[in-house]
Amino acid sequence: MTGSRPKPCRIMISEIVIVRHPVSVCVPVNYKVTLSVRAEGTGILNYQWFTDDEQEVCGGTEADLTIRAKKTQLYVCRVNDQFCNCVFSEWVKVKVLDIDKSGLPVHWQGEPHIAVNPKPQTVREGKKLTLRCTAFGIPTPRYQWYRNGQPLLDKTGDTLQIEHATAEHRGSYLCSISNVLEERWTEPVDVDVVQMDQLPPAVLTATDKVALLIGNLNYSNHPDLMAPIMDVHELANLLQQLGFRVVSLLDLTRDEMLAAIDKFTQLLDRGVYGLFYYAGHGYEHAGRNYLVAVDAPQPYRPENCVCVQRIMLSMQKRRTALSVILLDTCRKWYNQDCIPSCIMPLGPSGNTVYGYATCEDAEAFEVQDGGKSTGIFTKYLNAHILQSDKVTHVLEKVSEDLGRDPLVTGKQVVEIKHTLKEPRSLADPVRTTGHTRELHLRDACWRQANELPRKKRLVFLCRVEVEVSFSALFSNVLVAFATVKTTGPRTQDCTVTLSSIPPMEDIFSRPGRSEEMDSLLFKKSDNPDYTLRLCALQKLKESLVIRVDLHYTNTDSKLRQTESQQVNIGKPLVASCKLYKRNQATSAKRQEGASAQSMGNISSSKPLLHQTPAGPCRPFTRKAECAAKVAVTRSNEPEENDETELQDFILRQ
Repeated sequence: MTGSRPKPCRIMISEIVIVRHPVSVCVPVNYKVTLSVRAEGTGILNYQWFTDDEQEVCGGTEADLTIRAKKTQLYVCRVNDQFCNCVFSEWVKVKVLDIDKSGLPVHWQGEPHIAVNPKPQTVREGKKLTLRCTAFGIPTPRYQWYRNGQPLLDKTGDTLQIEHATAEHRGSYLCSISNVLEERWTEPVDVDVVQMDQLPPAVLTATDKVALLIGNLNYSNHPDLMAPIMDVHELANLLQQLGFRVVSLLDLTRDEMLAAIDKFTQLLDRGVYGLFYYAGHGYEHAGRNYLVAVDAPQPYRPENCVCVQRIMLSMQKRRTALSVILLDTCRKWYNQDCIPSCIMPLGPSGNTVYGYATCEDAEAFEVQDGGKSTGIFTKYLNAHILQSDKVTHVLEKVSEDLGRDPLVTGKQVVEIKHTLKEPRSLADPVRTTGHTRELHLRDACWRQANELPRKKRLVFLCRVEVEVSFSALFSNVLVAFATVKTTGPRTQDCTVTLSSIPPMEDIFSRPGRSEEMDSLLFKKSDNPDYTLRLCALQKLKESLVIRVDLHYTNTDSKLRQTESQQVNIGKPLVASCKLYKRNQATSAKRQEGASAQSMGNISSSKPLLHQTPAGPCRPFTRKAECAAKVAVTRSNEPEENDETELQDFILRQ
């Protein structure tokens, strides 16, 4: 019996067909996004994703690729089967934008979200016009620009550019942004094309604003002052309102002043507005101005003081956009026989301003009126400094007001020197674009001198809770507050006291001065149980510990008891800058034999100088006179202030 053979089966090998390609997306940085491909073929299909640099994506072996978008990149997927067939998807772009995404919905589904809107423009005729808008979207949105309601058919990108703007390009512009999910519109913006003479002046800006304020009042060998406390505090608050980063310091030795100035100039850079203010004793010699440190001996020499012109030179070397020095100090020459010498010019960098409280060879005064001490120059400066006028115009208004003050008529007149080449104002806005790295560095350095200790809540064994908080009066004066928040079940008549380790003497504790300091701190709603002022933080060389002593009566035993705890607050405010380290060795050598004493230990045997006590509405001079004639002997050590003098001089009263 014969039969027919079965016919062999022929297997048909079909091609792989991609039925859905991945789509390009535009997402914020670090956004999790999924790219998908769908394909049909025979048997099991394998997938491998690649980037535009021909690198395999690690783990990218599935039809869906989920990534955390870090940077803009191209992707493609290869699909293959066991029959050696393969096909590639279309290339897609994952565009990553590192811009503000704060308005992005929490459950965003990929509909267009406008992150950057176009801005109104005023351009000169013949110049380039550029409008930009940016939107997130999955898929990547499409753009269509409109002018006066009409589509611009060739303007279909996120940036509209017209190389040579003419009058016909004036109008109202907006952009339609859409994908398969939704369509969104930007707000319309006006574009004006003007002739050269119609163009408004450019707005002047600063890349940052930094100010150093120093007030010296407790002198070891010269008459004390009262006003620098209020002068520095009030001016610091006003400058902060103008956007300045402010470091304010009281009672510095010469080395501490120089160290603070070094730190200050490190905060300056190209485009920054720098302002230096000083209130205290000072003088002028040979055309240069000197600031008298609190440890200046009697008699003093230029090398015991700080030269103002050198401060300006160091500011200019940092290529600042504006350098301002304001001096509320005397300019009285202590040697009338000395012929002024020429000052080496600082270089034609421009935009420097000196505001002197008084004119050459004259004194500056402070006054006490109504329980408040103030320098007369700073009083009027604070009244005008918030104005947006050109800085020299502000100083002119100060000069006019001071000139009308009967207390100093014929005694004190403001003097202004400047090389302004642009109408810059202390109120100019800050624009950090292109300078963010330098801004971050300045921010870290500035915060170092202004960081407050955190508030502490202490629970004692008797279950009394005490809160210890802190406030900065100045960058080197910290105030600690202690407040009993809750009492224990067996306690009554609770009181709390504070002390510091190491002890920090309160140099403002004398009558009159303490009340002024307190007035800077407290509002009517404030009611701490104890307050401790910690002064001269620039001298602190170790961590500062606050000792909290709780005193109470035990209701069971009726005995008065004390419990103590300690809070280590590290090196607060300017203490972290270690100003004391500057020139320690040379300082010791230079001060050998001098009678200068550390701040806080005021000499009780000051020389009896011819000063009139300042009463209500009576001006008091800021001139620190030298004692009777003393010949100056020069050592071989180089001086910090390298004057070129025409003759040796004699210090005299």
